[in-house]
Amino acid sequence: MTQPPALTDRTALARFRNRARRMAEPALFLHHDAALEVQERLTEVNKTFTAPAIVSPFPEIWNLAVPDARHIPDAEVLDLAPEAHDLIIHGLTLHWANDPVGQLIQCRRALKPDGLFIGVMFGGQTLAELRAVLAQAESALTGGLSPRIAPMAEIRDLGGLLQRAGFALPVVDGNARTVTYRDALHLMRDLRAMGEGNALSQRRRVIPPKRLFTDAAQIYANAFPAGNNRISATFETIFLTGWAPHPDQQKPLKPGSATARLADFLGSSPSTKTAPDKPDN
Repeated sequence: MTQPPALTDRTALARFRNRARRMAEPALFLHHDAALEVQERLTEVNKTFTAPAIVSPFPEIWNLAVPDARHIPDAEVLDLAPEAHDLIIHGLTLHWANDPVGQLIQCRRALKPDGLFIGVMFGGQTLAELRAVLAQAESALTGGLSPRIAPMAEIRDLGGLLQRAGFALPVVDGNARTVTYRDALHLMRDLRAMGEGNALSQRRRVIPPKRLFTDAAQIYANAFPAGNNRISATFETIFLTGWAPHPDQQKPLKPGSATARLADFLGSSPSTKTAPDKPDN
């Protein structure tokens, strides 16, 4: 069987990240915020972790969350030994994985029984505005579309990925935040300073028309104003939490094993639900 084309050009992604590290003012505020959120979540876990690991291209930021963690470079095959860690944090890089389920499986296998996994990734709402205006500008200018922003998972789909990877007690939640910029060109410069340039393997390798980004900036300013002559950009951060299975963990009850009816607790008698009328065609 032929393999589907890879989503990510890993060589280009590494180049973009290295360029971001060399910048005088890298725009890594989203990594900072996500690391602080993970740090806060860990304070709510009644467990002491003695063998943590962090998968991240920017360990100097994520080590703030867990200072004594072992750094694991972000790669398709992670440098993780089986059952070597009791905590693994995957720091805001899963959205670039060519095989996200494979990444989760590698992390689960590297956890000791009852070890904790926390993954952080950008979600489907991220850069929705930029995606829309680039598509509109390019289709108007050239009559076609080029891959420019990586597809990102929706939160409703990610719980199933954790289960497929073999995690127990999976939980997925997230939040979206709005960041304002001077204009779309400023936003795109910030993305480069995050190491989030276009690393799609199917991207076009030719220089785009000069008007593409200026036209997109004008469309953006008109469609997504933020006041004070600025624009708004959405970044959705999703947190995936799961545990390596252990016999002592809580388990859901089997269907039909309940010993009391919900109606008894509510003090009501069983009732029959009626489906709403369908609208006339």
